[in-house]
Amino acid sequence: MIDASRGSSRAVILALLLTGLVAAGCGLGAPRPSREYRSSIEKWRADREAKLQSDDGWLSLAGLFWLQPGENSMGTASDQDIRLPEGVGPAHAGSFYLEAGRVMLRAKPGSGLTLNGKPFNEVVLETDAAGEPDHVRIGRVLLYLVERGEKIGVRVKDPENPARRAFRGLKYFPIDPEWSIIAEWVTFESPKTLRIANIIGQVTKFQVPGEVRFRVAGESYSLLPINEDPADDQLFFVFGDETNGKQTYAAGRFLDAGPVRDGKVVLDFNKAYNPPCAFTKFATCPLPPKENRLSLRIEAGEKAYGPRH
Repeated sequence: MIDASRGSSRAVILALLLTGLVAAGCGLGAPRPSREYRSSIEKWRADREAKLQSDDGWLSLAGLFWLQPGENSMGTASDQDIRLPEGVGPAHAGSFYLEAGRVMLRAKPGSGLTLNGKPFNEVVLETDAAGEPDHVRIGRVLLYLVERGEKIGVRVKDPENPARRAFRGLKYFPIDPEWSIIAEWVTFESPKTLRIANIIGQVTKFQVPGEVRFRVAGESYSLLPINEDPADDQLFFVFGDETNGKQTYAAGRFLDAGPVRDGKVVLDFNKAYNPPCAFTKFATCPLPPKENRLSLRIEAGEKAYGPRH
């Protein structure tokens, strides 16, 4: 699975672009953004920050524990395999049992563990591999299973996580409509296989049906989308550029786009955003493939997160 979120105003921006109200990216030096365009980007930013800061947003991610075959104990005690935040539940709350890719959670009496708001003795849990995982709660903490290749882990989200309390907002490049580019969609004769590594060293293969091609300052560039669901008409890109490690997150950024209309797609780099790994060490983000590492400075969108930036 890929950790990413989707913007909500692509259709509005596409309409503005195709009617000439927002400049297409054919080089730098565009006029100031229109009031409508600026408002749409400001709303996108506000929605992004609100989701990031929500009770179960990425800033609440307090732990990721990879399960070992057999019993994996859970509680607040220091000797537990899955350590819960201090003050959340008993010292020994229960155990996860991993057997042949199947995970059972057995609760200790009086632990306070619930599934869908109801207490239980033991339950077989669904991971995120098939969509929405089962949500287990203990006190204020949310627990669920993530499946990455052959690894299954327990993700812990805590609304009182220090990273959430310390959040002071995101930083962005100035809004520049010249970085909202109408690109050409080119369908391949047969899908290409793209190998995507993630930050924990795993590699996943994706079937890519085509690419977007665009020009900046007279130079040609292309990007390959990474979509887990071939039926999804929205495009998801993991890309790198020459601002990485300087103004922007070193491992690259994400961009949502689409749908493709009349062979065109809008790439609005003002909506480029940091992957979850920019905010927490407990995420499993994909890294840009070599095909998506652009020899170009994209001075648009979200900047690197943290006090040094």
